[in-house]
Amino acid sequence: MKSKQLANVLIKILGLSVVVHSIPGIITGLFTMVRASASRVPPGDYWFYPVSSVALAALGVCLIVKSRCLADFLFKNEDE
Repeated sequence: MKSKQLANVLIKILGLSVVVHSIPGIITGLFTMVRASASRVPPGDYWFYPVSSVALAALGVCLIVKSRCLADFLFKNEDE
């Protein structure tokens, strides 16, 4: 396996790890928002945690999709 191929696979694994890591944050944030709205607590910063988790998931998806471009950028001087 060449360096570019290995980097591509490792970047995909990193992206998948980031997506899986963000799922509990999204679920926890949504439950917190629902619980806060049910108890009629004044709106606060309850939206920040789920939104940041969604942004993290989007970053992971971008890593998965663009892994080949990123590997090419990292190893642009290396011949096939």
